[in-house]
Amino acid sequence: MKIAVVVPGGLDRSGEVKVVPALLALLERLAARHEVHVFALRQEPRPAQWWLCGARVHNIGGRQGAVGVLRAVGAIGREHRRGAFDLVQAIWSGSVGLAAVLAARWLGLPCAVHVAGGELVALADIGYGGRLTWRGRLREAWVLRHADRRTAASAPVLAQLASLGYAAERLPLGVDLRHWQPRPPRARQPGEPLRLVQMASLNRVKDLGCLLRALACVPGVLLDVIGEDTLQGEMQALVARLGLADRVCFHGFLTQPALRPVVARAHVCVVTSRHEAGPLAALEAAVLGLAVVGTAVGHLVEWAPEAARIVQPGDGVGLAALIGQLAGDEPLRLRLAAAAQRRAVAQDAEFTHEQFARLHAELAGR
Repeated sequence: MKIAVVVPGGLDRSGEVKVVPALLALLERLAARHEVHVFALRQEPRPAQWWLCGARVHNIGGRQGAVGVLRAVGAIGREHRRGAFDLVQAIWSGSVGLAAVLAARWLGLPCAVHVAGGELVALADIGYGGRLTWRGRLREAWVLRHADRRTAASAPVLAQLASLGYAAERLPLGVDLRHWQPRPPRARQPGEPLRLVQMASLNRVKDLGCLLRALACVPGVLLDVIGEDTLQGEMQALVARLGLADRVCFHGFLTQPALRPVVARAHVCVVTSRHEAGPLAALEAAVLGLAVVGTAVGHLVEWAPEAARIVQPGDGVGLAALIGQLAGDEPLRLRLAAAAQRRAVAQDAEFTHEQFARLHAELAGR
């Protein structure tokens, strides 16, 4: 088959920075059997093309918004004339889904849309979500109504879709076990402090502040923070105010090879996001044998209480209680870690590819 995949970005030429690892794993597996062209709306500011993971990347570049969507539709049409596509796949909805569905309808092709972010939410206090404005709500309604198939990574997002009247199927984006090799959960040595890790950009949605305030209530626990800082040092200032400078280490952005050893030395992965479709970071940590705790989002909702422990978003007091419980109950932490690992390994990148391959075969056979 010849497949058009539309994404916002996550496909830097380096394959190391500004990439989405689960997306690279999927493209590599699809491209091993099919001709795959990926149309990235805003990876680079200027139009360009390059090869990555066996797929041809078409960077749209230029202006964003409606103009960028129309440029993407035109690029898909030009490549279709060189050799017909069998289907169009959008990873993310929003402008990405709009470009994919418009192109598919114009060319008479089937189209699938994978909801992978905050397209269906509206968090007005932090200005986040695809449904914040009437234009966003209208766009999402049109995209979801006209997509032939809709998928999402976790049950909470499927519930959001159902509440809007759209049927969809669960299709998680899994971990590439060739790079994240499973390790048995590691027991803490006598006197060893509990070490937490959070892998997320420092932004309002990830809500690191909630974790820092919780950490201040649990003495002796250490924290590694891995991710690009988009808040201009605000979280580092909060660490200083809370007196946590000797317990929190900010690593900034790390490539995947540099990231894994930092994660592997931790005992617990903490997710404090206001919204998540996944997150992949929790799956990666679980593969390495970490327990997972955090807010009631994405896979954490699916895993609780057997494989994760959760609180409501923003509940720093409740989160502190969870962290304190794991610090004092090593058998519980190890049970949670083992259960999380089993789930993450069972639905890895190979599982993701199999599910997308089935979906695409069904679409192309229509």
